[in-house]
Amino acid sequence: MRLVIATCAVDYEGRLSAHLPTATRLLMVKADGSVSVHSDDRAYKPLNWMTQPCELRAEPGRWVVSNPKGETLTITIDEVHLDVQHELGADPGLQKHGVEAQLQELLAANPGFLSQGLRLVRREYPTDIGPVDLLCRDAAGQAVAVEIKRRGEIDGVEQLARYLERLDLDGRLRPVRGILAAQRIKPQAQVLATARGIECVEVDCERLRGAGVERLTLF
Repeated sequence: MRLVIATCAVDYEGRLSAHLPTATRLLMVKADGSVSVHSDDRAYKPLNWMTQPCELRAEPGRWVVSNPKGETLTITIDEVHLDVQHELGADPGLQKHGVEAQLQELLAANPGFLSQGLRLVRREYPTDIGPVDLLCRDAAGQAVAVEIKRRGEIDGVEQLARYLERLDLDGRLRPVRGILAAQRIKPQAQVLATARGIECVEVDCERLRGAGVERLTLF
């Protein structure tokens, strides 16, 4: 992991154009090569980013990050205030507790609740940016990625869209469709999901609990 605090401007060219004027920001370069730009608010969400596969080219006074789709993130650096690197090592992954963990277990035992004919392939299916909650196959054999949230919001849609992008790189799975499952899904998230080709399903926990679910383990 490399963390750089710098006064910089950021320009994105790709599906659209976007510009971040000069300000002091955190630049994060992960071990997989992905690059993200953060401000001192917005919690974890970056202002802009480029995920793998991408290439970072460091030039005098700027970084140019590009990917095979032709998208480019240009970071023009006026001044570097801090530049540190640290090896984080392998991460054991997220262990969910509470409602989301219960929903995952219930839906893993009853994937047909989400879509008729759906069958479980694996829980916590790994991608290079993190595990998707459930990987399933539908009645036609198509791969289906399921992301489970207590409450479905825009961030959940974007997270699943990133997983789908990574999974589609695997010829054994492509094309992969997505389902966002939650107890409640906000209207804004439903609109974005529809635009991204992602299905939304609101889950009734009490109904699922009454379906005679057996306890499953990750494998």
